[in-house]
This record gives sequence, structure tokens and C-alpha cells, in this order.
Amino acid sequence: MCLGIPGRILDVHDSAGVRMGTVDFGGVRREVCLAYTPRADVGTYVIVHVGFAITEMDEAEAERTLDVLRAMADAVESELGEPLPGRTDAG
Repeated sequence: MCLGIPGRILDVHDSAGVRMGTVDFGGVRREVCLAYTPRADVGTYVIVHVGFAITEMDEAEAERTLDVLRAMADAVESELGEPLPGRTDAG
């Protein structure tokens, strides 16, 4: 199964000439290529597929999607390599 997981960009940096960033997936953080989302910046929500941010999305839709994905824990764990932690309202 292939999933696009929503996450919020925490930082943006250059890595060997490639635009990269740290993205938070509701508590799980991963290094992500941002080359396909050149306008995305810190705080922007993006959909990530196999390590690449492929599009931007709004925060409300990202949270709804993460809630659904938490309900599908096995699929998310397969994609990210670990389960999403429970939702926190601190942000």
C-alpha cells in the first residue's frame, strides 16, 4: 500500500543542493525532500510520499487525515516505520 501522510514542516534547509526539511507527522519526525513543494515553508502542512513532499494542504484537513490514519495504525507503521503517537492539542 502506498500512502501520502500529512505533516507540518518544522525547518527548511539545503542538503547538497537539495531543498530539505524536517516534517512532523503528529509526533513522528522525518527528513523530507521539499524540492516538489518550492513555496512550502516552516509551518506549512504537506503530503509526504516515500520521503518527498508532493503537495501542500491546510491544517484542518491535515489533522482530519492524521486522525483517520491513526485509526489505520498498521498501514501508517508500515509507511513510516513506527506508529503515530496519540493526538495532542498542544501545538
